Amino acid sequence: MSTSDELHQRQVQAYYLAHHGWVRAWLNRKLGNASDAADLAHDVFLRLLAKPRQFDSDSHARAYLGAMSRHVCVDFWRRQEVERAWLEVLASRPESLAPSEEHRAIVLEALQQVHAMLASLPDKVAEAFLLAQVHGLGYREIGERLGVSERSVTKYMARAMYQCLLLEIELDEALR
Repeated sequence: MSTSDELHQRQVQAYYLAHHGWVRAWLNRKLGNASDAADLAHDVFLRLLAKPRQFDSDSHARAYLGAMSRHVCVDFWRRQEVERAWLEVLASRPESLAPSEEHRAIVLEALQQVHAMLASLPDKVAEAFLLAQVHGLGYREIGERLGVSERSVTKYMARAMYQCLLLEIELDEALR
């Protein structure tokens, strides 16, 4: 381990000792669940450990940790939303067609990754993609709905499809 890695780990440890209680309490207030708050507080510091940051002051560190806490909260709520929708679909199907627990977990993970991918796209790009893929609209119709040219829709779709390909590669690698 290099000296800079050791220094970074010591800095994260210091931030953890100084701010973990505050982050966990903030998350607990937002989520209303101490267990989820503890898990997400852990995620905040794992993200900090994975992506080195230098802070000018303690207040700068706290502001960054607050922003990271908001981000993990939003991610958590999005995952819950996707999971609820998947469980509703499963509940609407006959029990004889119910997938195995392993299959459910795989599908839920894939749905969450697709949802995250769509959330990372600009609004019009994601909307164009959904209008084409879910509603079966053509580029001209999508352009009319979004108030953009067909050429813009083509660009939006190319960007969304590129993200789908990246996600497919990522999922394929995870299944190996």
